[in-house]
Amino acid sequence: MQRRIGQSIKLILLILGAFLMMFPFIWMLATSLKTLPEATAIPPIMFPETPQFGNYLEALQVAPFGLYLRNSILVAGIATLLTLALTVLAAYAFTIYEFRGKTVMFFLCLATMMIPSELLIIQNFITISKLHWVNTFQGIIIPTLASGFYIYMMREYFMQIPSVLYKAAKVDGCGDFRYLMRIMLPMNKNAIATIGILTFISQWNSFIWPLMVAKDDSHRVMAIGLLHFRDAVSSQVNLQMAGATIVILPMLIFYLVFRKQIIEGVSRGGIKG
Repeated sequence: MQRRIGQSIKLILLILGAFLMMFPFIWMLATSLKTLPEATAIPPIMFPETPQFGNYLEALQVAPFGLYLRNSILVAGIATLLTLALTVLAAYAFTIYEFRGKTVMFFLCLATMMIPSELLIIQNFITISKLHWVNTFQGIIIPTLASGFYIYMMREYFMQIPSVLYKAAKVDGCGDFRYLMRIMLPMNKNAIATIGILTFISQWNSFIWPLMVAKDDSHRVMAIGLLHFRDAVSSQVNLQMAGATIVILPMLIFYLVFRKQIIEGVSRGGIKG
């Protein structure tokens, strides 16, 4: 009896917590379908009397969300591929090779995890300014590629593979790159998928750095485009919520498709968010 009561209380708390988490999204979606008087009514109105799907068409006419979506996919996709390449190669070198300064370099790599990314923004911006990369995609992408945490995580997975496999492969005449592609990567595909998904989400949600680098619509991503869209319709709350829904929808679909891998990656990596 007590066990059932405890389970019931736990279920109620979980439902309550889920509702509190979902309420802002429900309110955003409901407001995006309201007329302006309904969106600004006091006391607030939860649901519209007649859904105004035309708000989405109007929002798409005010801002080029299709262009912002293309830019976000381009930036997040290229950054994810390059991050995976750098992470795998660096972790492979730290795992397989023996060279002078290896330990020092690895600890320096770990030390970057202790530095808040916000402290690097000014120096990174000065660097890309000298390279004339302001308002370019390479200026948005390249400074965000290296990750000490992902290199450390990938190295830990690589180290779980017995070194005798590498020695046996060398005896059979297998080169280092072939060993990486034929043995190391297939045996760690779940870890690679986890890093790829988390990198894509991080790049998609990035705000401060793209805001500093992108200066026009041709280089703005979804989050930055929403900021400028909000300024264009500052007094129309219903259109603001329609624009926010358009921005969130692609990532929501991405989560629904890869939810299992995302949950596994977050729990395996020991991080939240």
